Amino acid sequence: MLYLRLARGYRIADLGRWLLTATAAAAVAALLLRALGHALGEPAGVSVERLLWCLPPLAAVGWFAAVAARALPAVRPERITGLTAAGAGPTSIRTLIAGETALACALGSGLTLLAFLVLRNDIAGPALAPAVGLGRPLPAAAPITLLLLVPLVAGASAAAAVPLTEALPGGIGLPHRTGFGSLRLALPVGGLLIGLALELYGLRPGADQDGRPVGLPAGLGATSAAALIGWAFAALGLALLTGPLLAWGGRLMVIGRPTPLRLLAGRGLTAEAHRLGAPLAVLALSLAAGLTAVRYWAHRPGTVHVVPAVETTLIVCCTVAAVLIRAAQIRNSRRNVAAVLVQLGAAPRLLFGAALLRTAAAGTVLLVTGGLTAALAAGVLR
Repeated sequence: MLYLRLARGYRIADLGRWLLTATAAAAVAALLLRALGHALGEPAGVSVERLLWCLPPLAAVGWFAAVAARALPAVRPERITGLTAAGAGPTSIRTLIAGETALACALGSGLTLLAFLVLRNDIAGPALAPAVGLGRPLPAAAPITLLLLVPLVAGASAAAAVPLTEALPGGIGLPHRTGFGSLRLALPVGGLLIGLALELYGLRPGADQDGRPVGLPAGLGATSAAALIGWAFAALGLALLTGPLLAWGGRLMVIGRPTPLRLLAGRGLTAEAHRLGAPLAVLALSLAAGLTAVRYWAHRPGTVHVVPAVETTLIVCCTVAAVLIRAAQIRNSRRNVAAVLVQLGAAPRLLFGAALLRTAAAGTVLLVTGGLTAALAAGVLR
């Protein structure tokens, strides 16, 4: 009943977030039930491989739930204020946010289970019969156990993402850092250089005759182990460099004698580099991997696999939604600063121009990191 009362105060953005969470959970539940349907008539080894394919989208849904829960106190402070006035403490607020997320995932998973059971009732055609295990007995505990994974992972991620110090209005959290230490910079740069060296070694002429090639999933062919490991190191290094690149981009804007537009945009981008770096890094990595796989499938007709394509689409959608939620969180956290600037005489178009300049700089960083990751992946899949 409490969640129904909270839902009465939903805005369009809240309803969209809730529906997106339920839809993503329904998609992951469909993948899990598909793996279960095939497992009813296949060897155990193949079934384990199908279940492992469900882990990346499950992790993407959990990460999206964590980002959404982390942003909720900043995006909707009036809801937190009302819960606080009603006597809810930090732990209770965390539990409510986690329960709301788990409830959305449970609804999506339940609808998917209902559709799965309906298809098993002699409705599925020849194409869907193996995916639903038509004609084979279904243990009652198996689908329930699988579908409990999605609400549990999403709810636990949401609960862990909300710090107790930021759950209440006016809570004192840790100050936002604006710089990156030497170790924070040395690790990604070292990983990038090591990855480039390994990939160049694995792609040298005659490398195909050295050792045994590694078969890639989803019909992506085979490559050398050195090239694959090198790409993994390079992709991780580029992902970890996203935050520092954002901070450096903000500092480049204020070099010399900056105009008010450059000053506002540069200082804002530098201040938010830590919070915006991780979502942009995940988005760049997922987009690079997805576009590289699509390019490979396009040049080799008949090699495309439907399930990896669906999983890639789901992961990209979750990362895009997480980036938008993080951007909304940053925008709400800067609302007081914008109001003060307007009172001091700043023109609204100046604030709008600064926001556009920050967006352009962040998009440039995304293109650089994502483009390099995709180029290195294309070398592996040549």
